[in-house]
Amino acid sequence: DLIVHVRDVTHPETILQKATVLSVLKNLNLPSHLLDSMVEVHNKVDLIERYEPTEENALAISALHGRGLEELKEEIEKKVLTATGKKILTVHINLDGPQLSWLYKEATVQEVEVMPEDGTARVKVIISNSAFGRYKNLFPN
Repeated sequence: DLIVHVRDVTHPETILQKATVLSVLKNLNLPSHLLDSMVEVHNKVDLIERYEPTEENALAISALHGRGLEELKEEIEKKVLTATGKKILTVHINLDGPQLSWLYKEATVQEVEVMPEDGTARVKVIISNSAFGRYKNLFPN
């Protein structure tokens, strides 16, 4: 669903390495959307003072120090959700009904926050558009 190209930006041939990787990927006849949505990551930025990527949409990280990893995780999540036609939603459900069981079967439940005072819960899910449409039809409230 996604290509993540991690580059060592401290390597003296980093630009040539990028060109080589892109050439190999193009020769593999991958779908164009994979190449167009590729995430480029510049690693080892801790070794270059005040490093800022000059390439559009490149993410600067230091895997060693954890710099930029949260942004990288968010970008990967966003691109994978887009590529797979899914979204992250939080739905409010009644725990007396079948909604929670349905969500566990039809979506990926990430988090359940129970409100015992009223027998409800907030459920964070990863769900496809079609499954969410079925959910809304089955449980209109």
